[in-house]
Amino acid sequence: MPTKRLFAILCAALLLPAAAERALAQAAERNITFLSTSDCHYDAFENEARNERNRDSIREMNAIATRLWPEQLGGGNVERPRGVVVLGDCIDDGDRVVDGRQQSRTQYEFFRADFGLDGTDGLLKYPVFEGWGNHDGPPVGKERFGFSFQAELKKRNAVRQQKGWIGNLSENGLHYSWDWDDVHLVQLNFYPADQQRAGVRYSPVWHDPQGSLTFLKTDLAKRVGASGRPVVLMSHCGFDTDWWTPADWKDLYDAVKDYNIVLNLYGHSGTGVREWAPAGEQKTWTCINDGQTENGFFVIQVRGDRLRAAYRVKANVKVTRNPDRTEARQWDGDWEWKWLLDKPIRGVAAAVESGGTTGG
Repeated sequence: MPTKRLFAILCAALLLPAAAERALAQAAERNITFLSTSDCHYDAFENEARNERNRDSIREMNAIATRLWPEQLGGGNVERPRGVVVLGDCIDDGDRVVDGRQQSRTQYEFFRADFGLDGTDGLLKYPVFEGWGNHDGPPVGKERFGFSFQAELKKRNAVRQQKGWIGNLSENGLHYSWDWDDVHLVQLNFYPADQQRAGVRYSPVWHDPQGSLTFLKTDLAKRVGASGRPVVLMSHCGFDTDWWTPADWKDLYDAVKDYNIVLNLYGHSGTGVREWAPAGEQKTWTCINDGQTENGFFVIQVRGDRLRAAYRVKANVKVTRNPDRTEARQWDGDWEWKWLLDKPIRGVAAAVESGGTTGG
């Protein structure tokens, strides 16, 4: 073991013996598996074929505990997921009526029937933790046609809190956090900022992040503190879009740079794995852009001081684009693994080295 790391562990044990022992025990017992997806884009009256492609993916989610991790990641059975996070754009049209029919509400009913809430009331067999994206509609009270996705999200978040699934809920009922083992997860919805920055070209009403950065700051200060516990951040937009700007990205990074951010999850723009940090910063964040539900989903495990993840994606899909801009897809039912990730994460010793303590 490197001398510096050994020294850090000894310091933790000497300075805060009870807290250090507890933190080390929690790290040793840490073992969570969960699934991440985004951009379901449920439709109604127009492109409903996408809905069935979403259902194919949900059926594979339900079967994932019968699958094996790729050999490149060490193989072994995928453990039963604790839940599924859905990172926005759950529906395709957040505030629309078509030929006198309420399209948004119908799209939402498709989402709710498939994803359910608690793993018993929908097609999905695990609890779900969704947020909103740019397609899901404006803040409550700003909708024109009588249906609000965000109003439904608030209701579901209240139920999650009552059931003890989430430990912290923002005053506006939208942003929330919870713990699986000692891993702290934060659902930040559209993107982590308090309001849209001046000069951004998108609608400041529809695309108001509604105080998510302040929620994150207060949440981490109260719920994580200087413990060094692993933190997973999630939002709809990531560090590859002008929906929020590099200045916003830097504000986020600076606000939480002293915490143990082991993973940043987002959707909106594609699929992939990357390391990111603002210009001039050395400590990078591991980021997963988890793509569209109709194509697949990420399987993620945090066990001990190891993070592994892989994209479970439909194989051999053939897409034919028609002159009217619709498309037809052919799929043979096979699945494969892509975007493999396997890396160590910072543990108790690293938290001590960086100036934190091991207290909870």
